[in-house]
Amino acid sequence: MALSQSALSELLDAIRAGGDTDVLREAMALVLQELIELEAAQAIGASRSERTDERTTHRNGSRSRLLSTKAGDVELRIPKLRTGSFFPALLEPRRRIDRALWAVVMEAYVHGVSTRKVDDLIAALGIDSGISKSEVSRICAELDATVAEFRDRPLGHIAFPYVFLDATYVKAHDGARVVAKAVVIATGVTRTGDREVLGLAVGDSEEGAFWTAFLRSLRARGLVGVRLVIRDAHEGLKGAIAAVLLGAAWQRSSVHSEAGPLVPISHRAESALAAAIG
Repeated sequence: MALSQSALSELLDAIRAGGDTDVLREAMALVLQELIELEAAQAIGASRSERTDERTTHRNGSRSRLLSTKAGDVELRIPKLRTGSFFPALLEPRRRIDRALWAVVMEAYVHGVSTRKVDDLIAALGIDSGISKSEVSRICAELDATVAEFRDRPLGHIAFPYVFLDATYVKAHDGARVVAKAVVIATGVTRTGDREVLGLAVGDSEEGAFWTAFLRSLRARGLVGVRLVIRDAHEGLKGAIAAVLLGAAWQRSSVHSEAGPLVPISHRAESALAAAIG
């Protein structure tokens, strides 16, 4: 790519200015802007003020976009079009340095780090512009899409004769409140012993309707060949298995069977009873 005469002049002026100008940042801004202008011309079918038969629309001003790079923050101009839209490929999410930044934000999001602390973390990485709450939400929307793709994937590729069903309770935000939520998970086992997480869901409690809806979602995604379900003794789950996984037998898992007798006894006696059961 050859820089335009005006861009070369600006770059030369920056170099002559020496210590008063961050030459590396200025050079990067000029090169990136030229790439954006070139891509815009290709999308429009003509450069600025150029008349061609291939032109599809005209420019209509520009909007600014701040890009964080290793050389510092650079402000770029994104051309706006009279009809249609344009966004340069080099600024698309998760390209080059953006990948590491997105990974940091997603990891912090998964671990429940607040937006303010995420902003402090980004600043500590040397990105002075920081990151807004809306930007965090936009980045993590891609993570949500990845999770949704995993949860909704088809299951008909192989039979799972054995399915483990279990649940746990975790604290979660419900608006301004922190409440207990039931997280249920299904793990399938093939005839060759390979395990695969089939699905998970979050609900208010382990009531029968919730379990029934969860099992039906697995069936709708193609779960077949279930012969035996290993679960705890929850009555709602027992009824859901009978209603959805027709013909499948069930048994209580050894973990729940062994833990059950320990509930009403003292902590001092747990070790002795657990050893006797084992």
